Order: sequence, then structure tokens, then C-alpha cells
Amino acid sequence: MSETPLRVGIVGTGRISDLHAIEYMQNPRGRITALCDRNAALARSRAEAWGCTDAAIEEDFEALLARNDVDLVELLLPHHLHLPAALKAIEAGKIVSLQKPMCMDLAEADRLVAAAEAHDRPFKIFENFIFHPPVMKAKALVAEGAIGEPLSIRIKSNPGKSRTAWEVPKEADAWRQEMDKAGGGPLVFDDGHHKFALAWHFMGMPEEVHAFIHHTQRPDGGWFDAPSMISFRFPGSRIGNLEVVYSPELEIAGQYYAQDDRVEITGTHGVIWINCGHGSIGNSSPVVLYRNGQVTEYCDIASGWEQSFIQSTRHFLNVLHDGGEPVLTARQGRSVLRFALAAEQSAREGRAIEVREDD
Repeated sequence: MSETPLRVGIVGTGRISDLHAIEYMQNPRGRITALCDRNAALARSRAEAWGCTDAAIEEDFEALLARNDVDLVELLLPHHLHLPAALKAIEAGKIVSLQKPMCMDLAEADRLVAAAEAHDRPFKIFENFIFHPPVMKAKALVAEGAIGEPLSIRIKSNPGKSRTAWEVPKEADAWRQEMDKAGGGPLVFDDGHHKFALAWHFMGMPEEVHAFIHHTQRPDGGWFDAPSMISFRFPGSRIGNLEVVYSPELEIAGQYYAQDDRVEITGTHGVIWINCGHGSIGNSSPVVLYRNGQVTEYCDIASGWEQSFIQSTRHFLNVLHDGGEPVLTARQGRSVLRFALAAEQSAREGRAIEVREDD
């Protein structure tokens, strides 16, 4: 494609749209030309905050799709709207970036994979955690052989409280409490997509998933699917797990969600720790490597959670202009969804679930 900026339409201007907009506002390869939300006042306020006062404001999604000044649509919608919105955007001939998880179930995902792969324009499932700079550094260390062959991955997701985190609008939380709109719980299925994507990113697809998922009432009347433990078995006798714990009185530093995320990757020769995600606990270095009796701390890494959105969008813009494959493709997004759905199925049925790529 030419160096002419891609004209971007943001569909859904809720809380998370602020992070999706950052790279489009600063990268000459993209420019926000339209915003769409049923709440036009909210869309206008976002346009003003982003300095995009000349962007068109649409209340109707199909009206945005009909615009000739929109090349790419960023779909930031509740999960149950992902499939119909993405199919309409494909039919309209747009480049598509669809918020995770791609769909509610595998039947929907199969329809979307078929449509995306038949589409003559790029299609991306938006996943940001694998583009978080500490994760990218850890991935580079693994690729260099810093820990030898990876044997296991341990992921800890820990919501708590924060005096510095942003306020999540009630409507953004409300639909995540409804299974027919969310498809799964807010921590294991929704936010858990990031963690399953991390496990997939470092270890590939598992062969088996076994999960215990419990529910805890929150002080505000809502619920979290925690405490939960999801175990994975990968080919070659490699293993992993995701532990989700809600600690209502745990103070967490960060300007976004009141949540800390930690990762430990163990190999034949060493161990890597990633010590931050949405937020952080304490002042640990973003990435720490142990090998040959020596500890190496990598401190000079941009670790703000917004950086993961910036890098994910930057990669997509570079792909659109220079060629290559987006991450995640529709098929890769289906793999991560299959991983997440196996955890939900295991918890419901009380048994380990075998996972195959052709499921």
C-alpha cells in the first residue's frame, strides 16, 4: 500500500477506546476520520479529547461503513456483537481490526475465519498483551536461547484495588456480567484472553486443559470468576497454568485497571520473570533473567500498559503499508478462543478437555 495515511473509523467509544486511539493519533500512517457510537455525545467528547475535532460522528454503524473516507474499522464492541459487526465490515470492503475475543463460540469463529480468509483486505483480531514491551523482551530472550528450551509457563492474574486506576463506567462492567453478551466470565474468559494468548505465544497450543473456576461477589454487587486455576499440558510434556485471584484489599499501582499480572517462564537452562501487566506490585524490574547462577535485570523497558496498545497498532499499520501478516490473524484468534473455551468447558464438566487445532 502507499504511504497515504489509512483513514480509520473507531466503532465504540467506551473507556478502552482511549488506548486504541493513541497510535493512530501519533503515527503518520493512520488518521482517525470517523467515530461511531450510539451515544453521539460520548463520541464527540472522545474526538475532542483526542484532538480529532474534524472527525465525522456517526450513531449508526452501517452509516459509518458506507463512508468513503474510512479504510479501516476498529471494532470495540461487546462480545455478542463481534460476529455480525465484523461480517458487515468485511462485506463493506473495509480493513478490520476486531477486539478480542473474536466470537462467543467456535461455530461463530468458523464463520468469521471463512469470511476473513475469503476477504481481499487484511483482518486482525486485536490482542495487545503479546505486544507489551516486557513480553516482547522476554520473547526475544527465549528466541536467543537465554533459558534453553521452555518447559513451563506460570501466569498470575490478580485484581485488587487502586487509588490511581481509572474509573470503569458502570455500563462497561454491566454487560460483562451477562453471559449471553459476554460469553464467559470477566477474568477467565474476557481478560483471560490476554493470558491464553501469552501461553499460546510462548508455548503453542495445548493438548489438554483442566480448570477450576469459582465465583466471588464483589463489594459493588458484581461478580468475578475467581479464585480460579487453569492448567495446560503442551506437546512434549511441557506444562503451564493460569492462576486468577481476586484480592479486594490488595493495593495495586497503575493508571488503568486495578490489576497486576505476572509471568514466569522456566526453561532447561534458566528462568524469565515478567513482573508487570495492567499494573504492578512493588518496584520489581519489568523483566528478570536467571541463568548460570547470575541474575540480569532489564529495567530500561517501557512498561506502561498503554505501550501494548501502541505497539500492537503500530505493527498492524506497518503490515498494512509494508506487507506481512497481522497478529492475530482470524485463524490465530480462533486458536486462542479454543484455548479459552476449553477452560470454560472443563470447569463446567469437571474434567480435563483435550484440545485439537481442528476442533
